[in-house]
Amino acid sequence: MADAGLTVLDGSQLRSIDLSLPFSTGSVTGAQVLELAESRASSSLFGLALPENLMSDALKRLNIDAAAFRRAELDEDQAASKLKDFITAVADGLKVHPCVRSSDGLESSLSCTADLAVLLELQAWPLGISVPRVQLEKDAGDDRPLDDPLVVAILDGKTLRLFLEDEDDFAMLAENLFTDLDGEDKGKIGRNEMRSALVHMGVEMGIPPFAEFPQLVDILKKHVAEGDEELGQAQFAQLLQPILQELADALAEKHAVVIQNIKVNNGSQLRKLLANEKLLDDTVERIMRKHHQKNEQRSTDIIRKFLEINGKELGLPPLQDDEVVILLYDAIFADINNGKLAAVSEKNDFVVLLKEILEKFAEQLEASPVFHDLDN
Repeated sequence: MADAGLTVLDGSQLRSIDLSLPFSTGSVTGAQVLELAESRASSSLFGLALPENLMSDALKRLNIDAAAFRRAELDEDQAASKLKDFITAVADGLKVHPCVRSSDGLESSLSCTADLAVLLELQAWPLGISVPRVQLEKDAGDDRPLDDPLVVAILDGKTLRLFLEDEDDFAMLAENLFTDLDGEDKGKIGRNEMRSALVHMGVEMGIPPFAEFPQLVDILKKHVAEGDEELGQAQFAQLLQPILQELADALAEKHAVVIQNIKVNNGSQLRKLLANEKLLDDTVERIMRKHHQKNEQRSTDIIRKFLEINGKELGLPPLQDDEVVILLYDAIFADINNGKLAAVSEKNDFVVLLKEILEKFAEQLEASPVFHDLDN
């Protein structure tokens, strides 16, 4: 299967959009200017609607009262100027809070972020791996913590086509689905299990939830994928194939957008810890208590053990037998241990050592953020 890729929406897509006014000469309202700006910006961002917080932030950047501006009457020159200013402010906002949209190799995703670089490549799905430089912030309209961006999958049928175009991949998919659904190992399942098969495939395999894509119900009805008639594995595969084909075609015409419950560890929370002397001092105190109880241990060993247990609350990715995270810990502490073999007892020395370790973690996570699925 092909890898998935991420395209960074950092505002650069808005720098060269069409800023001409479609209005006839005469006055226009501020509301019309904002509607035009939203439409032009959305068209340049893969048809994705601008988050409300991004819109309001752009107005704040321009010191504009939204309600008053919407009522204002503008001449053609004023409208053109405000349109340009607003698009520029939105682009600047994306540069501070960029968005990530994955191009469909295993579908697409969008997340509002901060200080983003260029094209990113994912190596597997579900997430739980690292990608090149991206620092994510939250969508300010969301109530979640600052380091939890909104991430959505944009399903356009390409993943399904990958399965359908490779006979071996499709045969394995159909076999695995049939085995999972044949819980009693009878070698038969009902036609009505086709809906369960699609749910089982899920967003990771390019299937939108039924609630997000009602057309799925019509597709199943069209192919008579209902009723109690029992199917063998070969019959199941024969029924599945045209359903997936029609769904891929439908998604190509009308993409489905699905919110993903994904956490991104990118070093931003660690940067806040390092900038907060009180919080850092409290963390050192917690580690020092363990240090005094185990004087025979190296300071780096004590810090590593503490971070492995408590790192999640500080902004580090959880270990959870994640090979990428384990390798990250190994690399950082191997580097630190090259020059920090002895134990330290003074608090100031511990602060210096902890800062160095957290700085290295922050640098690595900024360069290669770690994504993990909160549902798994």
